[in-house]
Amino acid sequence: MFCVSFLIIITYKRFCLSRLIFSILLLSTISFASLVNSGFIYSDLKILEDLDLDRSFITDPKLQKTYQRIINNNQKRYAKHLNDAHLFVPKIKQILKENDIPPAFLYLVMAESNFSLNAKSYKKALGLWQFMPKTGKIFGLKQDEYVDERMDIIKSTRAAVSYLKSLKKRFGKWYLAAIAYNCGEGRVYEALTRSTLDMYLEDNKKTKQTKEFRKIISLYQKKKLPFNKLYKVYKEVRKYNYTPGIKELLHFQKGLRRQYLPGESQEYIRKIISLGLMNNREFLINGDNAHLLNRGISEPIITVQIKGGVLLEDVGKLVGMSYDNIHGLNKHIKQGLISPEYETYDIYLPYSVLSRFQANIENIKDAKYAMHKVKSGDSLYQIAKKYKINYKLIKKFNKLSSNVLSINQKLIIPVAASFAPKNDEIYIIKSGDTLSAIAKIYKIKLSKLMKDNKISSSLINIGDKIVISYE
Repeated sequence: MFCVSFLIIITYKRFCLSRLIFSILLLSTISFASLVNSGFIYSDLKILEDLDLDRSFITDPKLQKTYQRIINNNQKRYAKHLNDAHLFVPKIKQILKENDIPPAFLYLVMAESNFSLNAKSYKKALGLWQFMPKTGKIFGLKQDEYVDERMDIIKSTRAAVSYLKSLKKRFGKWYLAAIAYNCGEGRVYEALTRSTLDMYLEDNKKTKQTKEFRKIISLYQKKKLPFNKLYKVYKEVRKYNYTPGIKELLHFQKGLRRQYLPGESQEYIRKIISLGLMNNREFLINGDNAHLLNRGISEPIITVQIKGGVLLEDVGKLVGMSYDNIHGLNKHIKQGLISPEYETYDIYLPYSVLSRFQANIENIKDAKYAMHKVKSGDSLYQIAKKYKINYKLIKKFNKLSSNVLSINQKLIIPVAASFAPKNDEIYIIKSGDTLSAIAKIYKIKLSKLMKDNKISSSLINIGDKIVISYE
């Protein structure tokens, strides 16, 4: 009798345990199925972790809506952007990894610029990472008549890495760093301050202090107070020990229809996540787009140094690349001309042409400089249009203090890649040059060269400009 009772108890416990295990498995299956039915799988959750977001955010209705819109409407465009950027996406990934930036930030680049080096916003943000002029200068990106390093693949990425690290240090979370990158630190501090106050006031009555805080926030919103005043409020509010998360920040302020964050920034973080989620999708794994998952690994870019005064087009000819293809990797070189002011300057080539570059680098030619004699009716803008360069470049190269020109005034024109001068050319003396060697290069008599330039001796100085006249 005892044995029978004991057996019944054991059997009952096993039955209960089995039911418990079955229930857990069923719930897991239902949970997994709900994710799959929503278009997501467990491996997708890594991108949320990269951004310091809770896994539960994958159930955010607006995130799922954004994802569905992108997956339904943007597959071909997504594949095209990856294909166009296949040479330098591996380099961006490498720089992110070297600096401990989560790989999810690759999709921030796509959200910002679709991997276009010359992408430009109406607010004058430019390049892969959409740097504003002022922010670009803060992070060391040169912007002048010759270059705009906001379009430089590597330098802009390193600048963005520095910026993102500083934002992460300020806000503590990668998703906040991403949002601040989009809308600015001030808006994030404002959102954190207002949402924290609302959380505090849910459990506490209004005080004179909180009313004063709201007044300061309101004045800041109206641009009547500097940022440092808002930051002081933020530090005080943090003492309440209420920490708003992504769900709080993406909702409306209590009692009002005002959003904590701009609608654009709310969509921005959801877009970054959605673009990352697309990498596991079938349209990439199967069919014509499968190569995009690994493309670029065998074709990265390489950095080479080119001396000042060299045309980008001539470098392209040296390695068998068209001007469009080489300029496609070097959009930061605005006029197709390496500034004569630089001893050397970095440009990018596909790794596949490196050996050809190394074998022929000694044969590279210096850029040509045309002499333009100002005629009646000429303006800097007209002259610049003729020679296919920016008028500011002519102005800077000739050290002009204004746009006013005089008739018969002679201007030295650094020639653009697509223009072959028919007039006199200018040659800038380099180390090792002699008059006889220059005359030989240009196939003119030494006596004529000296006469045209009113030179009485063979002594010349580095940096001197001499006229090569064919008349």
